Amino acid sequence: MKKVAFYTLGCKVNQYETEAMGELFEKAGYGIVDSGEHADVYVINTCTVTNLGDRKSRQFIRRAKRKNPKAIIAVVGCYSQTSPEEVSAIEGVNIVLGTNHRKNIVEYVENIQEENEKINVVENIMEIQEFEEMTIGEIKGKTRAYLKIQEGCNQYCTYCIIPYARGQIRSRRLEDIVKEVQRLAKNHFKEIVLTGIHVASYGKDFENTSLLDVIRSVHEVEGIERIRLSSIEPTIMTEDFVKTLANLKKVCPHFHLSLQSGCDETLKRMNRKYTTTEYKMIVERIRKYIKDVSITTDIMVGFPGETEEEFEKTMQFVEEIGFGQIHVFKYSKRKGTPAAKFENQVPSQIKNIRSERLIDLARKSLINYHEKFMNTPKMVLFETTSNEKEDHYEGLTDNYIRVLCQSNENLEGKILKVTLEKISGEVVIGKIVNQ
Repeated sequence: MKKVAFYTLGCKVNQYETEAMGELFEKAGYGIVDSGEHADVYVINTCTVTNLGDRKSRQFIRRAKRKNPKAIIAVVGCYSQTSPEEVSAIEGVNIVLGTNHRKNIVEYVENIQEENEKINVVENIMEIQEFEEMTIGEIKGKTRAYLKIQEGCNQYCTYCIIPYARGQIRSRRLEDIVKEVQRLAKNHFKEIVLTGIHVASYGKDFENTSLLDVIRSVHEVEGIERIRLSSIEPTIMTEDFVKTLANLKKVCPHFHLSLQSGCDETLKRMNRKYTTTEYKMIVERIRKYIKDVSITTDIMVGFPGETEEEFEKTMQFVEEIGFGQIHVFKYSKRKGTPAAKFENQVPSQIKNIRSERLIDLARKSLINYHEKFMNTPKMVLFETTSNEKEDHYEGLTDNYIRVLCQSNENLEGKILKVTLEKISGEVVIGKIVNQ
């Protein structure tokens, strides 16, 4: 049996696409092995949001070729899409595949006849108008299933390369989404995470379908007990939208609302489509209708022109909102984006200092959020055993608190009532309530 190994960088969409490509290889008779093992084919699913993603991709290509000099190396995804010539020039690469035609990857691999042969199938992604249907029937070793419902982005934030890597918005047909959810439910998945490049844009390329239609349809699927949304644009959370979600009991009280900056001047340079006042009103609206809700976010530090005063505004805004979790990252200049040409680029040492300060504030914010639920019972969907203790299991509450419980029984895939007892770093130690 031929073996294939995958190395995946970046977002949940990439992880979904890797799972889908893995199933294609399995159907073709390949065995899937760990990325560090000897394989006949190595597929690197790349990310190009930061320079670090590009560098990690190149490092893995070299590592894979050392592991098996005769292996076929296929580099797919956003880095390939935006820099196909650069990827093709890397020694050992056989196949360069962008963010389309990945459903044909097995065919491309099997068409490679010679060790040094190269195939470049990257095309102009801006001309692609159809959603590429890639399905997953069975996700191994997991209890939550990520479901890609949308592709592309039309926002064009000044720092972001993704619209150029993923193209215009394309939505997946509702009937295809429902069919996949039904398959996942039959495979005993209890939670579905709806994901995409810009999920809030779902349906804008259709006439009579919206994101709410997707959520309602998934809500109807028997066996699915939780629906979670991945990162979502704040402006979609209108009064009607939030009230509708509040009445759909399977929708998790957890929303990852992308912020990027807590300063209006910075947001304007970023070409974000809201102000801090509007963002705060949206958060208040969600908290008004949805009990115990967790608001999580992404924040960038060191965007070009960000002064100390602007950064302090972000720090103050973060304290005002009281986020559950914050993903902090430093601005990375991306060639081809408007921000790369902006004046007043922030020095690395200042970015590092601001990042550390914001991460420290994020830790305090997380603790404050966890403390609200101490000594109270919450339902936890257990996912896996702890990396440190074999008789401990990790899981998530519906409002995105990671919980660790001791048990002599296998808890994977079970939803149980747990009393939250003690904060331990980023997790909460809980005790299962006897049923």
